[in-house]
Amino acid sequence: MKIDIHTHIMPATMPHWTQKFGYGEFIHLEHRNCKACMMKGDRLFREVEDNCLDASIRIREMDETGVTQQVISTIPVLFNYWAKPNDGWETSRFFNDHIAETASRDPERFIGIGTVPLQDIDLAIREMERCVKELNMPGLEIGSNINGLNLSDKKFFPFYAAAEKLGCALFVHPWEMMGEEQMSRYWLPWLVGMPAETSRAICSMIFGGVFEQFPKLRIAFAHAGGSFPLTIGRIEHGFNVRPDLVAVDNAINPRDYIGRFWIDSLVHDAKAMQFVMEVMGADKICLGSDYPFPLGEHHPGKLIAEMGLSTAITNKILFENARDWLYAGA
Repeated sequence: MKIDIHTHIMPATMPHWTQKFGYGEFIHLEHRNCKACMMKGDRLFREVEDNCLDASIRIREMDETGVTQQVISTIPVLFNYWAKPNDGWETSRFFNDHIAETASRDPERFIGIGTVPLQDIDLAIREMERCVKELNMPGLEIGSNINGLNLSDKKFFPFYAAAEKLGCALFVHPWEMMGEEQMSRYWLPWLVGMPAETSRAICSMIFGGVFEQFPKLRIAFAHAGGSFPLTIGRIEHGFNVRPDLVAVDNAINPRDYIGRFWIDSLVHDAKAMQFVMEVMGADKICLGSDYPFPLGEHHPGKLIAEMGLSTAITNKILFENARDWLYAGA
């Protein structure tokens, strides 16, 4: 069995929100020459394949690679945190309704998690409650920063409190990578920026006391925690030698939080995976492929299956840990 916690989906048809709202660069879809083009305003942002839009194609490809279930979430560029709050709420509801409908048609194959307008905490909580209570979603996907604010910002604490009370799992995905404008060539925002951005999110939540204040939050981070596992030694050393700069909001060693959150398995390298397992623990790693995008693992779980791990550890990574994150082991 395989549960892939990191996959993205979008509707085949979307409103032209830039025209409707009269501002911004909201993504809409245009179908040109048998290709689906994500348009950012009037500019081509990305071409997507049909497997990003069509659930039947996804199921066929899941069968081909032995994936039992996908946790489906929106594409981060569709978070729309920059939009006016009510407009961001409208777009979030649209994507959530599509994800919920897709999951309800094939509940044995898809688990939907939602998106919320985190530029407005009250609206975000309202939509989170709808996702959990009405759309039967076990969790949400959120960005690694919200309009430049770290996830440790006290503004978000009421959101975390509500998520903890609802039992809503959170999946943190990097987006709006820091330094993106200075490294636009060579795909560096995706190759270099994303790992750093994910570590930024983890460290912010550790040092800002999020895990301490909300101990029942179930949080998973994309891309195997980015650069965090490899740099935890440096992070801990900085905490020890400059507590005046690092430990200003939380005096607990950052290493003590290993085991308090989950990461996905997307590293593309067996030696890296072995290292991440040793640092983070096999109990907190979930299969995650970033399907259906090129930078993802094209055969989800193949790397894990070929590492010669015990059956018990393999099963933990391929599906058991995902259940623990999504449903608190229920």
